[in-house]
Amino acid sequence: MVGTNALPHRAVIEHLVRQAVYQRLGQPLPKAAAGANPLVVNVSARHCHLTQQAVEALFGPGHQLTVHKWLYQDGQFAAKETLTLIGPRSRVISNLRILGPCRNLNQVELSYTDGIALGFDLPLRISGDIKGTLGGMLMGPAGFFEMSEGVIRALRHVHMSPADASFFGVKAGEAMKLKIGGPCGIVLDRMLVRVDPSFKLEVHIDTDEGNACNLQPDTPCELVK
Repeated sequence: MVGTNALPHRAVIEHLVRQAVYQRLGQPLPKAAAGANPLVVNVSARHCHLTQQAVEALFGPGHQLTVHKWLYQDGQFAAKETLTLIGPRSRVISNLRILGPCRNLNQVELSYTDGIALGFDLPLRISGDIKGTLGGMLMGPAGFFEMSEGVIRALRHVHMSPADASFFGVKAGEAMKLKIGGPCGIVLDRMLVRVDPSFKLEVHIDTDEGNACNLQPDTPCELVK
């Protein structure tokens, strides 16, 4: 994963300037200018989310996912366990990372490039919206698990707390743009806003999108309404 928290978000700089001005004037900072947290942009590589039932089918009865690396969002982790996804015509993607903890549905998130390699015509969906999507066969060290649906390309999105959403003037379900600078700078439209009190300010894009702009730790990024 690649983060852009090495550079302050423009909104944070603007907030600091406003704060200095109001302090000079001896006035309190308005609530509307409370500011956002530093922006982090991460490339979300191919991965899957599993139910406990699927984990046990693939790794054995009673098996629990183990932490390989904690992710930026609190409580989320990349598991040590990986599996193999079998696509049409027996094409496979091996070492597919599982993200924990377990969820109440099974979902595989791939890039369009992954879909081409597997022979999948991937639908673009919001994470969790898997009704009517493609299925696939998962293979683990203890057996197989057949997904009747749940193989998608996840819609790019930004995680926000309610305070962040208020600062940017957006609501859950709305869309923003992400301006990515650098020599391969691009603008990504239709960035879905997801809001929850537990969220840190973080954008998720996939490997195709990250490679297209050569995203690096010092690449400047900006969220705009």
